[in-house]
Amino acid sequence: MSSTFAPGRSLSLLKRLSIWSACAAAVALMVAPMSSPARGEAPPAGDAKPFEQVVPGTDIKFQMLPIPGGKFKMGSPESEKGRREDEGPQFEVEVEPFFMEAHEVTWSEYGPFLQQYDHLAKTGAAAVPDDKMADAVTYPTPMYELEAGPILDRMGRGGDFPAVIMSQYAARQYTKWISKKTGRFYRLPTEAEWEYACRAGTTTAYSFGDDPKLIDQYGWDTDNSEKDDETNYHKVMSKKPNPWGLFDMHGNVGEWTIDAYKEDYYKQFEGKTVKAMDIINWPTAKIPYPHVIRGGGHESEAEDLRSAARIASKPNMNKRDPQLPKSPYWRSEGFWVGFRVVSPAKVPSAAEQQKYWEADDPITQKTTQRDRDRHELVPAAEAPK
Repeated sequence: MSSTFAPGRSLSLLKRLSIWSACAAAVALMVAPMSSPARGEAPPAGDAKPFEQVVPGTDIKFQMLPIPGGKFKMGSPESEKGRREDEGPQFEVEVEPFFMEAHEVTWSEYGPFLQQYDHLAKTGAAAVPDDKMADAVTYPTPMYELEAGPILDRMGRGGDFPAVIMSQYAARQYTKWISKKTGRFYRLPTEAEWEYACRAGTTTAYSFGDDPKLIDQYGWDTDNSEKDDETNYHKVMSKKPNPWGLFDMHGNVGEWTIDAYKEDYYKQFEGKTVKAMDIINWPTAKIPYPHVIRGGGHESEAEDLRSAARIASKPNMNKRDPQLPKSPYWRSEGFWVGFRVVSPAKVPSAAEQQKYWEADDPITQKTTQRDRDRHELVPAAEAPK
């Protein structure tokens, strides 16, 4: 599988990152700045400047942008066109500062993580003791190429194309891996953090206003992403960013969040002001569904690209997987689902970090302990000072 991933970033992508970093830098004024790090070095978590994260030992580089702390109304008003019942009632949320990746995780970022499975298989890495398993990274088994390969080859799976069809658990393990490799804590965004960053201070249906006709300037949906009579994802950062410099928050691929999906989850917060970290809907189901997907993708209608739109993952996302039990790492119908990473300004305890990384349900916990699964104790890098 390693031959399908192009290493490094394209020159055009780096140019676009440079152009829009000035936009993101303005956000930093809302948080006390520190001295600027050297290029390629991740700054301390409290630094509010954009930075390029380099993952040691790999070709992975990605841009992280500062998201200021603040308050916003989560959900959508009843008057919003395309609104669904699960988006209300609206309530006020306080969000702490964090960093968010400027774009969705690409195949050039996700590929080296996937390649670790074959590397361990060839080198015969030592088994991880049971009492150390919580510290280990679990690498996804190879995807089912017979089904997925032709589709991904048609859409593109190298360089700056967004990585897709991974499960929420696999995405979480990727964040664990880059956390160990870099010394900086990374995770998936919470549902509240994602909507806050997407809105970027706006209160309209989209971060660019209420008119869905403007989507063509900012994102990819079912109406503008067709190629060879099929909808397709496109290279990240091909459209305009939102006011905080984040690309592809509306469409291209949907994005995994930490939260479990519950249709009426917002009702308990009506009329209240709550902290984003206190309202995470930690998954408690005995199956690996449903989780919240945000942003909509290239297969989605315009209304699913709205800032408040919520999509629930379902078992039929893996209906073509021929394995029994089905893979805990891949979603055979998820060619429209990817993710991006965040890093909080306030680093949580080691126990809290594990909660963001590990499987929540007993099915995933069991199926990731098969003989064919590969685990590794990745030496933890020193945290940025």
